[in-house]
Amino acid sequence: MFWSGLAVRGAALRQAVNSLGLAVALTLGLAAGSSAVAKPPPAATVTLGALPDQARQTYRDIFAGGPFAYAKDGVVFGNRERLLPGRARGYYREYTVRTPRARNRGARRIVCGGEQPRTPEVCYYSADHYASFQRIVP
Repeated sequence: MFWSGLAVRGAALRQAVNSLGLAVALTLGLAAGSSAVAKPPPAATVTLGALPDQARQTYRDIFAGGPFAYAKDGVVFGNRERLLPGRARGYYREYTVRTPRARNRGARRIVCGGEQPRTPEVCYYSADHYASFQRIVP
């Protein structure tokens, strides 16, 4: 009796997991068996003038080619969060936006994409360490 009860609950659990997987796939717009990756939603935009002073300075520094305050500024941004449009590795670079009174680099970043770091095609601002992005409109 005990084992048959477990088998029934196990089957119900498997069915629920399978249904959940299908629901997630449908929510992401994936067909069953598809290997496609869901595209990120379009990033909201923010005007350069609406950014904090420190972000505007970092943006100017990017186009000037530096100097940058942090050693990690200009390194490749991997887009592991997949919130930005998919591009080849090396397309995106990240830059720190100073945060007043922060003892470390803080959470604010600008991520720019393009073939040439000094002339990026597009830049994004993140105030929350890559949890969300806003496309910068100059």
